[in-house]
Amino acid sequence: MKPVAKKYMLVGALALITSGALSQTVLAQESLREAREAAEQRDQARLLELVNDQEALTAALDEAEADHARAEETFAALQEQQAEQMEVASELSSRQSEQDASLADLLADLSRHSAEIRNALGEDSWLTLDPEALPPRLEQAEVLERGQLETVVDTLARLTAQTGEALRLERDVAEANGEIERETLVRLGDFAAFTDSALLTRRDGGELAVLPRTPREIERLLGDFVSGESRVMAIDPTQGTVIAALGQRPSLIERFHQGGYVGYVIVALGVIGLLVALAQYLYLVGVSGRVKRQSRSGAALRDNNPLGRVLLRFEGLDKHQSPEALEARMDEAVLAELPKLERGQPLVKLTAAIAPLLGLLGTVTGMIVTFQAITVFGTGDPQLMAGGISQALVTTVLGLITAVPLLFAQTALASRSRYLTQVIEGQASATLADHLESQSAQLAPTAG
Repeated sequence: MKPVAKKYMLVGALALITSGALSQTVLAQESLREAREAAEQRDQARLLELVNDQEALTAALDEAEADHARAEETFAALQEQQAEQMEVASELSSRQSEQDASLADLLADLSRHSAEIRNALGEDSWLTLDPEALPPRLEQAEVLERGQLETVVDTLARLTAQTGEALRLERDVAEANGEIERETLVRLGDFAAFTDSALLTRRDGGELAVLPRTPREIERLLGDFVSGESRVMAIDPTQGTVIAALGQRPSLIERFHQGGYVGYVIVALGVIGLLVALAQYLYLVGVSGRVKRQSRSGAALRDNNPLGRVLLRFEGLDKHQSPEALEARMDEAVLAELPKLERGQPLVKLTAAIAPLLGLLGTVTGMIVTFQAITVFGTGDPQLMAGGISQALVTTVLGLITAVPLLFAQTALASRSRYLTQVIEGQASATLADHLESQSAQLAPTAG
C-alpha cells in the first residue's frame, strides 16, 4: 500500500471517528452545545495537524496499536477472572440453596427471642436503666448477618451477668415532693434499686421515682448498704409484690384514723378512763402507805389518812353512850371515808363497758358504708368497699383494746380500795372492842 493511500485511509478513519463523535454529541443536552463545538474545533485542528504531519500520524497509529494490544491482554485477563468468579458464584449458589431454609429459620428464631426479651423486660426491669442493654429489633431484617448474631448473643450474655451484679449508678430520681434530683443509687441485679433512704420504682415512661412508702424493716438496711457499712439487704424474689404489700400496710396512726369519728370517741374515752384510774391508783397507793404508818404508830393519831381520821373521830365521841350507838358512830366515820377510796371506779367501769358497745356501733356504721358502696358501684372493685370494712373492723378492735386495760384498771382500783376499807374497818372494830372491854372491866368491880 502506498503512503498516500495509507494516509487517506487514516484520514477516512479519523473522519468516521469524528462523525461518530458528532452523532453522539447531537443527542446531548442543549446546555453542552458550546462545549461540544469547542471540542469539535479542537478535534478538527488535531486532525489537520496529523494530516499535515506524516511522522506524528505514524506515531499516533503506533500508539493506538500498542493500546489496542494492551487492551486485548487486559480483556483476556478479565475473561479469565470472570470465568473463575462464575465458578465461585455457582458453588456459592448451590451452597446457598442448601442453607437458605436453615438461615431463614435461624433469623426467625433470633428475631422472635429478641422481641420476647424486649417485651419481657420492657421499661419495668431494672436491667433496662441503660436503653442500650436490650437486644436489637430484627423484625425488619431480611438477611441474617454475622454482626446481628454476635450483637444478640453478647447482649444476652451481658444481661445474664448483670442479674447477679450490684452496681452503683448516677440517675435522675423523682422525689416524693415531685422534684427531680440527681441521686446515687444501687441496683441489685433485676430485683431492686434504691437510694440511701428509700426504694425506687419505675413510672410508665421508665422514669425513676421514690417508692411512696418504703417498709420500715427495709428502710433501716438501705443507708448502711449504700454506704458500704453492711452487706445485708432484703431481696423480694417476687419482683416487688411483697414489698408493695408491705408498703401498703398502714401504720398504727393510720389504723387509728381508719376508725373514723367512732374510733376517736372510743380512744378519747379510753384515755380519760385510764388517766382517772391512774390518778386514783396513785392516790390509793399513797393512802396505803400512810395507813400502814398509822397502824404502826399506835396512839399517835394523824388526820392525813382515813384510819387516823376515823380513830380521831372515835376519840371525840361521848364514851358513855351505849355500845350500839358507838358502833353506829364508828360505822358512820368509816362510811365517810369510803367515797374517797372508791372515787373514779364507777367512771372506769362505765368506760370499760361503753368501749365495746361503741366498737359495735362503729362496726354497724362501717357495714352500712360498705353496703352503700355496693349499692352504688357494685362488687366489681373491692377497694370501694375497703373503707367501710376497715372502719367496721378497726372500731371493733379499738373498743376491745380500750375495754381490756380499763377492766384491769378497775379491778386493781377495787382491790386496793377494798383492802384499805378492810384495814380501816378492822382497826376501827378493834378500837371499839378494846374500849368496850375496858369499860366492862371498870363496871365489874363496881357491881361486886
